[in-house]
Amino acid sequence: QEQLVESGGGSVQAGGSLRLSCTGPTYMFGNHCMAWFRQAPGKEREGVAAISPASVTTKYAAFVNGRFTVTRDNTQRTLVLQMNSLEPEDTAMYYCAARNQFGCGGAWSAISSYNDWGQGTQVTVSS
Repeated sequence: QEQLVESGGGSVQAGGSLRLSCTGPTYMFGNHCMAWFRQAPGKEREGVAAISPASVTTKYAAFVNGRFTVTRDNTQRTLVLQMNSLEPEDTAMYYCAARNQFGCGGAWSAISSYNDWGQGTQVTVSS
């Protein structure tokens, strides 16, 4: 069974940028809300951003504060998180996720509502 696979993580200095990508099965990119989550050591997993199937709706966590942009290309089966002005507090494992219910409105960051998850890609930001 195809799964979500993330890439693009790495180590950068504060103020730098990274571009995370996630690819997966065609059916997910047809009608699933897709999102990015992250989990830092010792902390709970939290939502970062989400995007609706036709890219009409995007959602961001408050801590993003205009620094990140989520996009998707359904024909290329790619979900992207462009992260700029990175801070040490952004250090975490980043996961992409998809769900086929509830759209991307409401509780878009509810972890239990997502059916499919990738294995994660590590982002480390040094000061």
